[in-house]
Amino acid sequence: MSGVLSPEAILHQLDKGRLLPFYLFYGESEFLLERVLNSLRQTFIPEGVKDFNLQLFYGDDTHFNAGEVLDTARSFPFMSENRLIIVRRTEKIAGSLLEVFIPYLNAPMDTTCLIFVSEKPDFRKKFYKTIKKSGRIVNFKPLYDNQVVPWIMKMAKEMGLNIDSRACNYLQMVVGNRMRDLYSELEKIYLCYGEKNVGLDEAKKIVIYSRSHTIFELMDHVSHKKRAEAISVLKRYIEEEGREKETVLKTLGMFIRQIKLLWQAKSITQRGGRAADLSRELRLHIFPAKKLEQQVKAWTPDEFERAFDLLYQADGLLKTGSDGHLVLENVVLSLCV
Repeated sequence: MSGVLSPEAILHQLDKGRLLPFYLFYGESEFLLERVLNSLRQTFIPEGVKDFNLQLFYGDDTHFNAGEVLDTARSFPFMSENRLIIVRRTEKIAGSLLEVFIPYLNAPMDTTCLIFVSEKPDFRKKFYKTIKKSGRIVNFKPLYDNQVVPWIMKMAKEMGLNIDSRACNYLQMVVGNRMRDLYSELEKIYLCYGEKNVGLDEAKKIVIYSRSHTIFELMDHVSHKKRAEAISVLKRYIEEEGREKETVLKTLGMFIRQIKLLWQAKSITQRGGRAADLSRELRLHIFPAKKLEQQVKAWTPDEFERAFDLLYQADGLLKTGSDGHLVLENVVLSLCV
């Protein structure tokens, strides 16, 4: 058997609950590749036993040990039907070391799914030839022009966004075929309009003024406590939007809203709530609720009291004429600890 599988074929296998023992993932669409990998991580192994049955290795790690990967792959899963192993940056592994995996590929464990992820596989090498011959390579290709609008409609539907075809065509014209950028624009549209109907006029108001670094990205970085990324986005956002008092106050207002959402989400998750509960109790669509569920893991209950006090002080400083950029920068640095 030889050939190339599509990402959709992998998701179809996942829906049936049975993946093949090994695959090679590669291709130009990193966004799509990561989405599929995330689906596998979330679905293939039960939540309660992920620590025992989900392993990640990096080919460029100085401590990378092919024998350790093989020992893990040959081990039976613990309290689960399956084991998932992901070996990233396979292209960094020397060809002679990759050949160590070939005997396993010829007689793999049925209970293990071993995924090699390679940025640039060299199909002249014996290892890659073996996987290609097995028909278990998955190519994550960029979208063709005629695939863009259907893809946008599909992603919008997943978000709960009602967007018409004219708006989708405009989005393609402005953004192009890059999945990550298209998805980012859809996020902005959803955050602005929610579940309202979005046509061409609504899309133009958001996308035509779209920035590479936006207020929404800033909120995400702060929520994940990614200090360096948040400061970088803040500086560029202020440069693009200006240092006017209105912009600064709008940004502080978004911080207050985001911290309040995180605080409410923390209360819900502490009593066992999940994304569906966040969606219902906070009146959010499931898409932003899932993001909150992940973001809130970085926060402890005590940090919220300090965060609200910090924002209160920042509001006072802005009202007394302090430099808005410096105040916001201090807010970001203090929140991301």
